[in-house]
Amino acid sequence: MLKKILIANRGEIALRVLRACKELGIGTVAVHSTADTDLMHVRLSDECVCIGPPNPSDSYLNIPAIISAMEVSEADSVHPGYGFLSENADFAEQVENSGFVFIGPSAETIRLMGDKVSAIQTMREAGIPTVPGSNGPLDDNQQRSLELAREIGYPVLIKAAAGGGGRGMRVVNHENNLLQSIYVTRTEAKSFFGSDSVYLEKYLENPRHVEIQVIGDGMGNALYLGDRDCSLQRRHQKVIEEAPAPGIPEAVRQEVAEACINACRRLRYRGAGTLEFLYQDEQFYFIEMNTRVQVEHPVTEMVTGFDIVKEQLRIAGGEPLSASQDDIKFSGHSVECRINAEDPASFLPSPGKVNLFHCPGGPGVRVDSHLYSGYSVPPHYDSLIAKVVTHAQDREQALTRMRIALEELLIDGIKSNAPLMRDLVTDPEIRKGGYNIHYLESKLGR
Repeated sequence: MLKKILIANRGEIALRVLRACKELGIGTVAVHSTADTDLMHVRLSDECVCIGPPNPSDSYLNIPAIISAMEVSEADSVHPGYGFLSENADFAEQVENSGFVFIGPSAETIRLMGDKVSAIQTMREAGIPTVPGSNGPLDDNQQRSLELAREIGYPVLIKAAAGGGGRGMRVVNHENNLLQSIYVTRTEAKSFFGSDSVYLEKYLENPRHVEIQVIGDGMGNALYLGDRDCSLQRRHQKVIEEAPAPGIPEAVRQEVAEACINACRRLRYRGAGTLEFLYQDEQFYFIEMNTRVQVEHPVTEMVTGFDIVKEQLRIAGGEPLSASQDDIKFSGHSVECRINAEDPASFLPSPGKVNLFHCPGGPGVRVDSHLYSGYSVPPHYDSLIAKVVTHAQDREQALTRMRIALEELLIDGIKSNAPLMRDLVTDPEIRKGGYNIHYLESKLGR
């Protein structure tokens, strides 16, 4: 078992990791920027180290500073959370080369899955269905690109191989726009991700976003922890997630689950991971794999009773999986709402002092948040400030509990998107389930 973990993140996920460490009796080191001295996990950790100024590139993305903090604090490992350096293969490699443990997959696996082209090729070889496309990066042969798009059929999607977060994607509806779109996407990809590699795939017009949660021990063993529906999105950013994904035939669900587990066993995957799919007409199409813990992992924990973060720590300490697939029992339904510090109408960030924070409670209610009364939300980072999660025997009751929890939630002093969340969980189409990834932006009229 690991003895002291450095938490290379901030906010609610850093607090989540700290609590898991405390349950396992593992020491903690919190690193923070000068803007984050008053974060809750910094106050609660055994040790803390300031690693730089507020700009993330000078602190939370500063690899030498984080490794130096591990050295001075004598930590034996690092948990990257999500975002920041969590899927940075160079960081994972430098951590391991410096004699520490990276709590996550190997650098080789992160690189393989971080490039969408190689990820798709790997999953196709493992028997996982993928979106019809170029099956590799586009080259400079314009005629070949035009022929390929005709063969697939418009509309098509041009995507950056190293893309993410909704960037590096462009929908092409007509052939006369294809070559220009490829050029523009290449240029953007080079600017955003340092690589101009792009590929082409069929654009599915009405899909849902469904993902599969897995965890492996790096020894060839892996567990399927169910699926989640993450179709409520704005600008490719998830807003509400739920588990399990409603309305999927059980035979279809089991088929894709088995394919995902077989792929993870072949990869000898280590740690938590999520395979993301587009789901349309009872067909799953793999799009990418996230080699880290997800923001929405609590809904999976609620329906399985399985602590994903604690299992990450055990696996990183060299232990095999603590459960078999037969031990995983799925119970009820869970919903998560992401609460952001932003104007609910304009979506502009709303940093500032939280005068009063009241956390909802009651049966089946969980809140992951680093907020407290008197805390000041800085303007330098992602606006996520809380995740309200509910669990019940069925989906309708889970949504009802969410409505009640959101009514109880009080964040005074800054604006939040809680009013929008209250509207969404009472929306008839959302309560019915099965909406596609375009529903929210259509509802918002933007």
